Amino acid sequence: MHQKGAIQIIEWEDLDKRKFYSLGVFMTLTTRATVYPASLIRTLLQVQKGKALYSGTFDAFCKILRAEGVRGLYRGFMVNTFTLISGQAYITTYELVREYVSHYSPSNTVKSVVAGGAASLVAQTITVPIDVVSQQLMMQGQGEHLTRFKAKPKRMLATTKRRLTFGQSRDITVQIFAADGFRGFYRGYVASLLTYIPNSALWWPFYHFYAEQLSLLAPSECPHLILQALAGPMAAATASTITNPMDVVRARVQVEGRSSVVETFKQLLAEEGVWGMTKGLSARIISSTHTSVLIVVGYETLKRLSLRAELVESRHW
Repeated sequence: MHQKGAIQIIEWEDLDKRKFYSLGVFMTLTTRATVYPASLIRTLLQVQKGKALYSGTFDAFCKILRAEGVRGLYRGFMVNTFTLISGQAYITTYELVREYVSHYSPSNTVKSVVAGGAASLVAQTITVPIDVVSQQLMMQGQGEHLTRFKAKPKRMLATTKRRLTFGQSRDITVQIFAADGFRGFYRGYVASLLTYIPNSALWWPFYHFYAEQLSLLAPSECPHLILQALAGPMAAATASTITNPMDVVRARVQVEGRSSVVETFKQLLAEEGVWGMTKGLSARIISSTHTSVLIVVGYETLKRLSLRAELVESRHW
């Protein structure tokens, strides 16, 4: 018997997998398109030295919009859409590992930490090469002096957006391979794991914790989806603040072509002090909290729409 008002977690065995995957692709693409500009701005802020180009998130947004228009906020987006694969891999890994761990521990916190970390490991293995190319594309334009690779200048104004984007992606991909070989596409892999595995492992237990606490405070008739939509960004802000120093290091390793996480960390600390570790934090919190609302609403709705027919009436929205 569940406590009155308690939020029931929809587990893997409760789902109709065909519905789950078909609806999941649409949800993931919509979420990425919405939050991509904030991710681009975060990368630019983290890579610049001091405040050489932008003084903050809003300043970067205005300057990019003024200089390049809306298209400037979506540099590298077409390449980034390939991370849809990693998104599906993340979801599947999380749910399967969560189910596996449940055989050994009934603790929701333990299941969330282990499954969140494992899902991130799998997803980052797929995502890092895409991120490396995508981040180089982000740096083109106003931030191109901060990167080693340059896309070829535009020659035909009549070229379509899609053709131009993939043309630039091809240029950057060829340059990375020529300079660093296959390893160049996994530059920053360790830093990514050190950033995203803890972030994912922290986000899930904090999400369930905040949702449960909110359910205890809210009236019993309050829709659970609202409580979960509030818990998501709270968990994201918590996890982002804790893991931001490694995110700064990761961005510099990938964009500047560094090979040592430790040396990059030491140099950042020496040049910009402790405050350097907070660079891009506001953009990251904005991006992650915004993303979390979309992900939570989308993911929990997705799971409810994907429930096996016999379980639909047993879940309170």
